[in-house]
Amino acid sequence: MSPAPAMIPDTSGQDRALPPALARRQRWRRVAGIAALLAGLGLALYWTLPLLREAVGAPRSVSLQRLSLAAVGYGPFTRDIAGDGKVVASNSPTVYASSAGTVMLQVKAGDHVQRGQVLGLIDSPELRARLAQEQSQAEGLRTELARAQVEARQQQASLRSTLESAEVDLQTARNDVQRYTQAYEAGAVARMQMDRAHDALSKASIAQTHAQEGQQLKAEALKFELQSRQQALQRQLLRVQELQRQVQELALRSPVQGQVGQLLVAERANVPANAPVLTVVDLSALEVQMQVAESYARELQPGMPGEISVNGQLWRGKVSAISPEVVNGEVAARLRFDGPLPQQLRQNQRLGVRVLLEQRARALTVARGSFLEEGGGRQAYVVQDRVALKRAVRLGAQSLTQIEVLEGLTAGEQVVISGSQAFNGAERVTLSP
Repeated sequence: MSPAPAMIPDTSGQDRALPPALARRQRWRRVAGIAALLAGLGLALYWTLPLLREAVGAPRSVSLQRLSLAAVGYGPFTRDIAGDGKVVASNSPTVYASSAGTVMLQVKAGDHVQRGQVLGLIDSPELRARLAQEQSQAEGLRTELARAQVEARQQQASLRSTLESAEVDLQTARNDVQRYTQAYEAGAVARMQMDRAHDALSKASIAQTHAQEGQQLKAEALKFELQSRQQALQRQLLRVQELQRQVQELALRSPVQGQVGQLLVAERANVPANAPVLTVVDLSALEVQMQVAESYARELQPGMPGEISVNGQLWRGKVSAISPEVVNGEVAARLRFDGPLPQQLRQNQRLGVRVLLEQRARALTVARGSFLEEGGGRQAYVVQDRVALKRAVRLGAQSLTQIEVLEGLTAGEQVVISGSQAFNGAERVTLSP
């Protein structure tokens, strides 16, 4: 067996233990160095992390061609409400059937009509038969009245003849009394004959008085009878006039000048009395109705000015009515054209509407843009030396094209009003050409 190899000698014999004080000093130095290294790394991360985050999350530069800029400045400011509206008719009467019958229309929906134009006819044989009967009865009463007038004249003539005869007899009796009185005074006749003459005069006077009273009473009676017959005829003529009016109303006429809106019955349909037949839209009384958010409804007042856009042209209007009812958070408001109406307007036609709530001669404003939604109305990017800087702002009232600036911006500054979503919320962005 071969002998085991000799071991290589190490330096363990040369190692010497450090003094305790020196060992502690070296340990504290190592701890202090590690602490200083960690503190330096922490400070470096603290200062570089935002830059790294910005470098990773936001572009280093954005082209100006992708942005829309607007200058902040003073000028007139108008606060308004804008939206879509539809044309409605403030006067759209419905034509009703005055009597039961068969409808024969003479117009179609959409036809332009004049006031008083015949729109349709109602065939009512029953009504026409009643009119013929009443007219015949009226003719009969008129004939009876004429006969009664003739009879009255005959009776008046007879009474007049009787009265005249009584007056002649009375005058004869008076003459006889005068002659007998003279003869009696001359002694030519007896007193008895003179007394008989006086008696005859009394009878003739009584007969004349009765004839006169009888003529007056008969005249009054005949007058009352004729009046009764005339009144009966007048009543009958009123019935005839009423039926004639109803027959005339069988022709359905347009109450206004405008356009036929809707046909409510079919051609040659049988309809009852007072049934709706069709509607007519008064084109001279058209209005525009728009829906306004409930929050703006408190500021709306009748008479406020507005603008109505029709085929690219603006027409003046005024708020004419505001609904007292809120439906789905909106209130209906109507605008009336202030002046001549545009041509070729149609019911339910869609138009652009703008109501002017407030007008100021001078206010700090900026053009309206998407930055209002992107920054929530509290932030905006101001362009300075080809750099967009985020800035806190406070905005006020809004119009269709402008926004009032309350704080954060000054006149003359350039603001990014659209395209700032490309900044990804960075505080500072370089703008390239």
